[in-house]
Amino acid sequence: MYVPPAFREDDLAAIHATIDEARLSHLVTATEQGLVATPLPMFLVRDEGPYGTLYGHVARANPHWKLAPAGEAMALFLGPHAYITPNWYAAKQETHRVVPTWNYVAVHAYGPVEFFEDAERLRDIVTRLTRLHERDSATPWEVKDAPEPFVAAQLRAIVGLRLPITRIEGKRKMSQNRSAEDRAGVVAGLSVSERSSDREVAKLIPE
Repeated sequence: MYVPPAFREDDLAAIHATIDEARLSHLVTATEQGLVATPLPMFLVRDEGPYGTLYGHVARANPHWKLAPAGEAMALFLGPHAYITPNWYAAKQETHRVVPTWNYVAVHAYGPVEFFEDAERLRDIVTRLTRLHERDSATPWEVKDAPEPFVAAQLRAIVGLRLPITRIEGKRKMSQNRSAEDRAGVVAGLSVSERSSDREVAKLIPE
């Protein structure tokens, strides 16, 4: 990922927070058949390895897990993002030397991916993913709420994955390269947007 110094995110805690908040990732591997990508939720174990370890699962019917990766896999996580119109820049009124751009937070995590079929490891992954995404519910659903024969059959239909992160890149492009006046205009414009995602980005623009 191209990361200019102004947009580089080196704080590992902040990078991990982006992974947690992204909820959905894309797992990408290079294979003899070309690049293969699968969107899937993953969870991070922060203290497993120098940068953490990712866990998830794919459908057994998905050929992705059967294709031997050439080198490292990559997991992509996209955080808040929004289109930025030049109309919000104070500089537009002064020089008109402005163009549109996109603000976003992104993380790319790399490492060797391992696929596995062990039922107990799969149950643990499914349980942890469920608890992670049900935690804000007033009445969280649990894996044990479903009949055991049904759960066992569902586990046979998936394959687990483990990705120990060997290197990680974080990028936070939030108008840091613009003047304070331009950033204030971006915040004002995003803050009145009908898109909740735009308003979320407005909160991340530095003053």
